[in-house]
Amino acid sequence: MASSLIGILRAGSSIIGVAIAKAGVRALPRTPKISSLPSRALTARCLSTSSAAPNSFQRYPPPPPPSPPPHPSGPRGYPQDHRNANQWPSQNQHQRSPSPFNNPPPPFAGHSPVANVPPPVVPPPPGPVDLVALAREGKLKEVVDLLNQGVRPDPPTFFELVASCSDPKHLEELKKIFEFFFRSPFRADLQINNKLLEMFSKCGSMADARRVFDRMPDRTMDSWHLMIDGYAANNLGDDGLQMFEQMRKAGVCPSARTFLSVLAACASAEAVEEGFIHFDAMYKDYGITPQIEHYIGMIEVLGKSGHLNEAAEFIEKLPFEPPAAVWEVLMNLARAQGDIDLEDRAGELMVFMDPSKSISSKIPTPPAKRRSGLNMLDGRNKLGEYRLPPKIEKKVVKEQVYVPDTRYVLHDIDQEAKEQALLYHSERLAIAYGLISTPARTPLRIIKNLRICGDCHNAIKIMSRIVGRELIVRDNKRFHHFKDGKCSCGDYW
Repeated sequence: MASSLIGILRAGSSIIGVAIAKAGVRALPRTPKISSLPSRALTARCLSTSSAAPNSFQRYPPPPPPSPPPHPSGPRGYPQDHRNANQWPSQNQHQRSPSPFNNPPPPFAGHSPVANVPPPVVPPPPGPVDLVALAREGKLKEVVDLLNQGVRPDPPTFFELVASCSDPKHLEELKKIFEFFFRSPFRADLQINNKLLEMFSKCGSMADARRVFDRMPDRTMDSWHLMIDGYAANNLGDDGLQMFEQMRKAGVCPSARTFLSVLAACASAEAVEEGFIHFDAMYKDYGITPQIEHYIGMIEVLGKSGHLNEAAEFIEKLPFEPPAAVWEVLMNLARAQGDIDLEDRAGELMVFMDPSKSISSKIPTPPAKRRSGLNMLDGRNKLGEYRLPPKIEKKVVKEQVYVPDTRYVLHDIDQEAKEQALLYHSERLAIAYGLISTPARTPLRIIKNLRICGDCHNAIKIMSRIVGRELIVRDNKRFHHFKDGKCSCGDYW
């Protein structure tokens, strides 16, 4: 048994030596012979290797595989691979390192297949062009969300965003756009600031327009005109006249265009005497010859204040023959004041001066289709619509200070039905919901697609005095600012 074990170990030693010699490695010192080991160690080693197969006992690592034969392309070339070049290798073998002399060969067969997946396409961040496109589609809330996410517009983009907020229902978005503009490096841009003045006045928020005006580092004549016109359009003529006085104190010389705005403010404030003062000062103080537009402005100052006879006398004393536009203005004023005789006489003179004005009245037109009253309540950054209900089942509750004016009910029904018909006008429903769903002492804005009737006008004045809030109603004619029982239109609209 000992002799056979000695033969096995000698054979293994000889195989290891041959392998080391082929690998060019310096031979390790020879181990002592088995015969020189003690018999006890030999017995233990025989027990530990008795189950091993012949030539399977190794002290050193296995020899490396023989080097491949030289490739025809050079001493360092890789063997040719006849597999498909577009096929990725499997994961069974390791890939060789690329050669510095030749192109890297295709991977070995059996390497792990890796799909040729392109990197995911990351969409570019939204830019100014995307903001303008969204604004033109009316998606101003998405525009504000992008601004909150860090999109920074340039000056032309800011101008487009502001110009898209002409509708009063976009007032909250306009305020947020202004906040971003004020924090931008372009806050001194004159065109954008003037556009903000125009849009805030169209949305009926002259307080915000004044805030923009006070923060403007530079102003032009257009800036002053926009503020005066905005006050006049929102029936705040007194504030418009104060703005004109501030303009003169600032050393800005008024122009003919300025006096058109001043006369509009006088008409809104029913300031007849002050209107004549400014009209006379045009030529005396500034050498500006009044044009037809200025005379029409004075006619509106007289007519909107209820002085229709004085307006007719003013027309007769004009230094030129009154054109059709003058008689048309007088006809509209007489119609608004309920003076039928003066309306007919002015209409005849208008047709006499311009026969084309009568074309629309001679063409038979079908009766106007009744539109359902629609109101939009702007509160808590949301809009709700309120339409006319078909019928109200609740009993009529008469207030002590409110008497329904049934003249505005044109249906042929009895008196009680007329009073009930007045109670469910859509603007009243919108105001009632707004009062219970918005914070106290805050302005309430109502948008109506029809002209407000006289009975609702009186009722809303009483509401504003009772609740102590400013109620802003925008009908298809103008803005009505109800506060402390009074309306900014002076009961003329």
